[in-house]
Amino acid sequence: MWAGTGGEGVKFWMGVLTDIKNRGVQDTFFLVCDGLKGLPDVVSNVWPLTAVQTCIIHLIRNTFRLASKKDWDALKKDVRPIDTAPNAAAAKMALEELKEKWGRQYGAIIRLWENAWEEFAPFLSYDVEIRTVICSTNAIESLNARYRRAVRARGHFPTEAAALKCLYLVTRSLDPTGAGRTRWTVRWKPALNAFAITFADR
Repeated sequence: MWAGTGGEGVKFWMGVLTDIKNRGVQDTFFLVCDGLKGLPDVVSNVWPLTAVQTCIIHLIRNTFRLASKKDWDALKKDVRPIDTAPNAAAAKMALEELKEKWGRQYGAIIRLWENAWEEFAPFLSYDVEIRTVICSTNAIESLNARYRRAVRARGHFPTEAAALKCLYLVTRSLDPTGAGRTRWTVRWKPALNAFAITFADR
């Protein structure tokens, strides 16, 4: 865990990634993030082969935020072929169809997908097993929400070390018996096999 001064920028993330590398992480396949300023810019300095991937769940969620609720069901059917496409070319065709049908009414949705395309398209190059585990940042966001709740409940910490101890205890309390870790291990097995084949050279 890292304690910051409240700002997240290139310098902060460079320090975090360099620390992780110095601890022994020689390579990362993906950096899945959404709206973190500076993080996508520095990862290539530390691990040049890392693919920066946007959170697909956030992309879909933001799509519906920009649309009227009465159109959600119809939009769902038209967005689905994009994020489940077998490859980037098929997804681009589905996006063009979405643009043709909804572009006039929801231009902001089309811009959202076009702006995110560079960090969305790599997702389509991988097996379904890999897609399943890299499509969302929800797991880490759930953890962050618990951290925020614990910090708010205490209100004030005398030192940075005291705050980090509190967060450490929150982390430990999430899976005190280790049963959750066992479930996650089973869930990740198909993805790990796919990683072993896809990234055999690394």
